[in-house]
Amino acid sequence: QVQLVESGGGLVQAGDSLRLSCAASGRTFSSSFMGWFRQIPGKEREFVAQISWSGGSTYYADSVKGRFTISRDNAKNTGYLQMNSLKLEDTAVYYCACAARISLPDWVGTRPNQYGYWGQGTQVTVSS
Repeated sequence: QVQLVESGGGLVQAGDSLRLSCAASGRTFSSSFMGWFRQIPGKEREFVAQISWSGGSTYYADSVKGRFTISRDNAKNTGYLQMNSLKLEDTAVYYCACAARISLPDWVGTRPNQYGYWGQGTQVTVSS
């Protein structure tokens, strides 16, 4: 079991930076892939980024590549999403998620149903 709590969201201006955190409890976080998704009302949950259990492999949506950086600190049971050069279209509720018991080190999970554990979300609003 993994429980996830996001924090760090807020209201920022376009071009600003923000760092989201995802605090995890439970014994399987360090052996789980972690992902970040985002969602706006009326739209499907959208993949943002993913990191392997060791942190050695990352994968990004094209829309955030070069601007966002996903990372994790397994010693602190915490994951992060550093968001730079924020755009208006980055406005959404951001969710962290974990996928446990993935044996393939090069696994890529971009669909929400590939993740079994979710946080409650944190709002990010980018204004002009």
